[in-house]
Amino acid sequence: MNDFIESILIPTDASEGALAGAKHGVALASQTDADVHVISVVEEPTSVGIPDEDTIQSLESAAQEALETVVEMVESVDERVSVTTAVEHGTPFQSIRAYANRREIDVIVMGTKGRTGLDRMLLGSVTENVLRTARTPVLAVPPAVSGSGTEEISFERFLLPTDGSDGAQIAAEWGIALADRLDAMIHSLFVVDTSPFAGTQSEEELFEAFEDQGQAAIDDVGDRARAAGVGVSGSIATGSPAKATLASAADIDADLIIMGTHGQTGIGQWFLGSVTENVVRQSPRPVFCVPVSAEAPNYSTN
Repeated sequence: MNDFIESILIPTDASEGALAGAKHGVALASQTDADVHVISVVEEPTSVGIPDEDTIQSLESAAQEALETVVEMVESVDERVSVTTAVEHGTPFQSIRAYANRREIDVIVMGTKGRTGLDRMLLGSVTENVLRTARTPVLAVPPAVSGSGTEEISFERFLLPTDGSDGAQIAAEWGIALADRLDAMIHSLFVVDTSPFAGTQSEEELFEAFEDQGQAAIDDVGDRARAAGVGVSGSIATGSPAKATLASAADIDADLIIMGTHGQTGIGQWFLGSVTENVVRQSPRPVFCVPVSAEAPNYSTN
């Protein structure tokens, strides 16, 4: 059995977006036998001066209620899952990152949207800052999937964009390990971005020029997946990387899109952090984002 995911951190503020993240975090924990850590960050208002004691207590009470909501969710889904809770004070993304580092968290699962106002927690900007600075993978979950109960959440089909870069390589390692652990299928995708050369060459000529590079990247993922006993397929597409990724995810009805957060630049080497961020912003599906700094997971090979 692969135990490369032993702990999952779920930030929450009880908003719709945070609960969408929590449901996926709890489902993933249940299916990987991981422990759950739930954190709620009190960001004390500074624009009106030092908050009084009543304001702080109110914010802490709201944070505690948010934690209890997720704890109840865990208990209703899988009583075997161990839960640790914490209320932190500070800047949300810094507190989330610091907690993850301090407790050696393996995966952070969070919604892409949250509350606004003085009690805000999971704004889109917070998720983006966590994605840019976390050392561990982040599963970003859009509010669009918040209506699903945890029993309806499946991890069976993964889309794995690749360009052969270091960022794509570590994402592939995590994607294969997850697929091996969850008995899922992988579809790898290489995108030839023709937009920088619009008007200079035909799309067909560009596709042919980079077809070998794309096929090599797809074959690399396929070889490693098959060595782990994971079912895999692959394809090459042309166009905008973010749009092609989203279209492919819809075509295969992917449960997860697994991407690196940084990669190479240039034609056919599109795996930029900006692409990942655009996919996270636009995707109606969860996106598992793997930083280059993440340690490669261990998984079995046949």
